[in-house]
Amino acid sequence: MQAGLTEASCGEHVVQFYADDAELIAAVGPYLVDAARADEVAVTVATPAHRRSFELELGAAGVDLVRARATGRLVFMDAAETLSRFETGGAIDHEAFHEVIGGVMHEATRIGRPVRVYGEMVAQLWDGGNIAGAIELETLWNDLGRELSFSLYCSYPAASVEGPDHADRLHSICQLHSSVVSQPVEFAADYPAELRSAAQARRDVVAALQEAGRGTTVADAALIVTELATNAVRHAASPFSVVLRLHGSGARIAVSDQRGLASTPGAQLTAMLPHGLAMVDAIATRWGVEPISGGKTVWAEFPA
Repeated sequence: MQAGLTEASCGEHVVQFYADDAELIAAVGPYLVDAARADEVAVTVATPAHRRSFELELGAAGVDLVRARATGRLVFMDAAETLSRFETGGAIDHEAFHEVIGGVMHEATRIGRPVRVYGEMVAQLWDGGNIAGAIELETLWNDLGRELSFSLYCSYPAASVEGPDHADRLHSICQLHSSVVSQPVEFAADYPAELRSAAQARRDVVAALQEAGRGTTVADAALIVTELATNAVRHAASPFSVVLRLHGSGARIAVSDQRGLASTPGAQLTAMLPHGLAMVDAIATRWGVEPISGGKTVWAEFPA
């Protein structure tokens, strides 16, 4: 288990189980940015939404995307389209894999620079119910890694691999990797569906920030966690969990409840005055809401 990842030695094959897209982008973005800054080759096989997010991260870091693509330093591929070229009816064609992926990797390593790969095809197989195919594809990547020199970063949505039914197969997935990437969690706790729980969550988050030496940001954090926790109790009528993460000069608070957006009365979750989310919107550098298994997560990031 390692906290975060920006560098990965050739031959490493790491995996991340992420709670939401914001957590994934926060981890994979620096991995790709560091590759560009080191003049390495970065191959990304991801969904269109994730590819756009990674491009934004690279562009914000000053990476010339046009030049990086033209010189072969940056390769973007669509996960579903690429997977369809060697997977049919749930079966993985080994020869086609080595032709499609092997061909890309031979070209990437031909440049003579270190190569980093980020891929989501295994997650697409798992989410589609082809768990055996995901394990088989992870094994094929390892076989290719014995032939060519590169680092590989895989990811799975945490919600899709949770539960006792997946325990053995999840263990198999982890065994096929050299390490598991985890985002450092400063604080995490569950609370009952009671209004007083919002006040307790506020006190807990403030205490965690003060203990971490981030006392100057407690006012913002207190407002954000109080608003999100209160919404979970009042509008979702649900128990909730709070996760606080610190990363560099920023912080992220996520509140998850057990009621989906469609079933939450009046839950457009837009920042409209005098709605408390307007204050969250004013404080946060960005915030959002994402569906999870059995409910939703509302998160906000802000300077810390």
